[in-house]
Amino acid sequence: MTELKNDRFLRALLRQPVDRTPVWIMRQAGRYLPEYRATREQAGSFMKLCSTPELACEVTLQPLRRFPLDAAILFSDILTIPDAMGLGLGFAEGEGPRFARPVRSAADVEKLAVPDPEDKLRYVMDAVRLIRRELDGQVPLIGFAGSPWTIATYMVEGQGGTSFSIIKKMLFDRPQLLHALLDIVARAVTAYLNAQIAAGAQAVMVFDTWGGVLAPRDYREFSLRYLQTIVSGLTRQAQGRKVPVILFTKGGGQWLEAMAATGCDALGVDWTTDLKDARARVGQRVALQGNLDPCVLYASPERIRAEVETVLESFGAGNGHVFNLGHGIHPDVDPEHVAALVEAVHSASRKYHG
Repeated sequence: MTELKNDRFLRALLRQPVDRTPVWIMRQAGRYLPEYRATREQAGSFMKLCSTPELACEVTLQPLRRFPLDAAILFSDILTIPDAMGLGLGFAEGEGPRFARPVRSAADVEKLAVPDPEDKLRYVMDAVRLIRRELDGQVPLIGFAGSPWTIATYMVEGQGGTSFSIIKKMLFDRPQLLHALLDIVARAVTAYLNAQIAAGAQAVMVFDTWGGVLAPRDYREFSLRYLQTIVSGLTRQAQGRKVPVILFTKGGGQWLEAMAATGCDALGVDWTTDLKDARARVGQRVALQGNLDPCVLYASPERIRAEVETVLESFGAGNGHVFNLGHGIHPDVDPEHVAALVEAVHSASRKYHG
């Protein structure tokens, strides 16, 4: 087992002392990098890029060659699980994901089965193994999955960018059918993340991208309940280290205490919640990750540095902060602005530690 040269990210997630705040960026392997666009063109399609371990490894490593980031994140997609369930995933240019066979009826749900991660999702596990080998202990590797609620929205709606009317109709008219679907997806996500951990992921993150569209009662019943199921079922020790678990609900600032109570190690926080307030609310139960508005990266490097300082000051001194954007980086951001962000975090954060 290769010794980890930089474990700052893992230590911060476990609220242990670090010399400076670690930083990584959601969607750090993405379209804002010209080298990613070249590799994507070489692949021919987004799914080919995801499903070819060598190409997924290449784009995972690309941002690390440019920036001194403190973690790598597996290049994949949250919809690999429903794709492996046979729903016919496709990506239309400029239109996002679409499923040929959306899940709308009890018969549709009954056809679903938890996919074997080392069979239909073997390409993801092979990518994890390859990335770990190529990283050679440089930084930790993050594995990830979508939350059951978020994955289900795509499975039921059949596409992204919707008003969620179809799945919310199911939620209100046929809640038991939706629970049956969410139960299958939760078991699939748990197996998928555990397989990533077995393959070499050193931390895992669950992206609840659409949890924030739910009313508080419905969030607890149809999203948080299944996040709890996943956290309870995950492997938490591997290769002699604890495997931290990060939960992130976009627009979920009002539910931080309930999310912390799941037993996860860290919470992602978007830019609509002040980190000082979040820290006061969760106390020492979890670390916090975030939470710069991604649009700050359109500003000048000087303003980026000032906004980084504002986020660091909001969290304050002490352990348990991983710097990140409040959501994914936008594809038209200048890479030089990302370089300014990373440098600012590393240089400005030292005074908050030790």
